[in-house]
Amino acid sequence: MENSMLNRWPIDPGIVIISLAAVTILLLVMVIICILQNNKMYRRYDAFMRGRDAESLEQVIMDIIEENREIKQQDRATKETMKAVTKSVKGSFQKFGMVKYNAFKGMGGNLSFAFAMLDMNNTGFILNSVHSREGCYLYIKDVVNGEAEITLGNEEKEALEQALGY
Repeated sequence: MENSMLNRWPIDPGIVIISLAAVTILLLVMVIICILQNNKMYRRYDAFMRGRDAESLEQVIMDIIEENREIKQQDRATKETMKAVTKSVKGSFQKFGMVKYNAFKGMGGNLSFAFAMLDMNNTGFILNSVHSREGCYLYIKDVVNGEAEITLGNEEKEALEQALGY
């Protein structure tokens, strides 16, 4: 058998046969592992398809779909409520500024004050209360977009600047 192909290889043919046998055994082990994993997966699939406590898989899916519908309805209602609340908040007074001062130097204490209230768009009013011996006088001035149409006193300007955040 000198013309045999195995004799021409630079490796001993016995080593080649042993190597092929080892690869075959390794592949056989891998096939057995795959079969065991497949059986385990099939058992899990079968248990899943049967349902639990005699409950069908279809009923579980229908319950999940119904829950999803309810959640979507709640989400829509929540979004509508958030829009209404946002709209309401934009129109409410959010910015305030107050300055207490002594309107007349002869009187004791800072009993007079200027109070500015503005919404999100810097629109609102300035309330000015002037306290004197004869009485208390209250003035209100409109503010639109952060500016008053009527000339403001120093205290009123300061209260408006506080409300605007300057």
